Amino acid sequence: MATRLHQFISQGGMLTRLMQPQQIGRILPTAVTGFMHQQTKKFSIHEHQSMEILNRHGIRVPKCQVATTPDQVYDVASTIGSKDVVIKAQVLAGGRGKGQFESGLKGGVKIAFSSDEAKAFATKMIGHKLITKQTGAAGVLCNKVMVSERLYPRREYYFAITMDPTSLGPIIIASNQGGVDIETVAAETPEAIVKQPIDITTGLSPDTALSVARQVGFNPEYIDQATDMIQKLYNVFIENDALMVEINPMTEDSNGNVYCMDAKVKLDTSALFRHKDLADLRDWSQEDPRDVAASKADLNYIGLEGSIGCLVNGAGLAMSTMDIIKLHGGAPANFLDVGGGATANQVTQAFKIISSDQHVNAILVNIFGGIMRCDVIAKGIIAAAEQLNLKIPIVVRLQGTEVEAAKAAISDSKFHILACDDLDEAAKLAVKVASIVTLAKEAAVQVDFTLPI
Repeated sequence: MATRLHQFISQGGMLTRLMQPQQIGRILPTAVTGFMHQQTKKFSIHEHQSMEILNRHGIRVPKCQVATTPDQVYDVASTIGSKDVVIKAQVLAGGRGKGQFESGLKGGVKIAFSSDEAKAFATKMIGHKLITKQTGAAGVLCNKVMVSERLYPRREYYFAITMDPTSLGPIIIASNQGGVDIETVAAETPEAIVKQPIDITTGLSPDTALSVARQVGFNPEYIDQATDMIQKLYNVFIENDALMVEINPMTEDSNGNVYCMDAKVKLDTSALFRHKDLADLRDWSQEDPRDVAASKADLNYIGLEGSIGCLVNGAGLAMSTMDIIKLHGGAPANFLDVGGGATANQVTQAFKIISSDQHVNAILVNIFGGIMRCDVIAKGIIAAAEQLNLKIPIVVRLQGTEVEAAKAAISDSKFHILACDDLDEAAKLAVKVASIVTLAKEAAVQVDFTLPI
């Protein structure tokens, strides 16, 4: 549960845990943080795409090219102009360097000393799943790799810009310890972390960028380049409506140059109407099919590891619902917020997504009807039960606008849906029912909750 929920509540991934409030990045018992982030939808792009964006902004990056076949890798490695090359798996998952491919190859980042070796590495990467701590045992399919010239940095730094929930604006996070896990640096040597909030109305001034470069410890002969690069990276962040731009490492080389050796960019989905070109960069093949379906239905969904599916309106109420399920000994299978203006069709789509999870043994619907009308939810529930031939028990708690009409619709339907007026009782019932189904499955006993009953 921690990994998937953290992906939702943390705009900057590992970065957010370096900032206040300290609760961010953990399993939160409060609905406040979920509410704080409820409007943020993001997606990551591949490293080679991030490099292209940086290059367009005049930021020095290694020469690199993407390849989708081992033969293409051979050709690129032969012509890129570097005796040695670096082969990087292009997957949207962290920890690739320490991951392992199902082909047996260890590591998603490899140095090749010849074109033949580059091709051999690519053969074991492309078309194979890479398993990392972030992906879990399922892994993620590598469809392409990035071939980069090999450079020889003499010093490595960490640099990132993300959104700070405390100052409600951009913040620079930097360190003189780059090329390593920044969380480890923050935990073991927090004094090595430099944080610089930025007033988004005035932007990043040259003096502030210079101050960051000096605090991080760039050598005097590199300080002007570093200052210029920091300003350009801020422009990348602002002009592309990014939620995070992370460079790890930013380096000094022996020839007097500063490079961005690796780049990770996360974009704001809600701002894509201003960036049609960026919208085309999204790689749906790298995402959970449930996430894809939720995005297309305009639903806020995050899959977790529990057995009780949740359908709620409002991120704060959704977090509270997950808390009360945990309080009564259950485990939520997802975070799903249908929002305040959901249609019956969206509710049906939400049920399709929830019921596609084989671990879901009960569904708890918790709706407080303000803008969202309870009767619309009821119609969606009934339609979903009919269309999907649901065999998963459904517990429904509805309060608010048109609640009586909703109760009447559920009562008049041919489906047996468990209704509760009290959230605490609804959560207890969902936990009990899910436990029965779970135990039955473990004992290989057939339990049929076929609707109607």
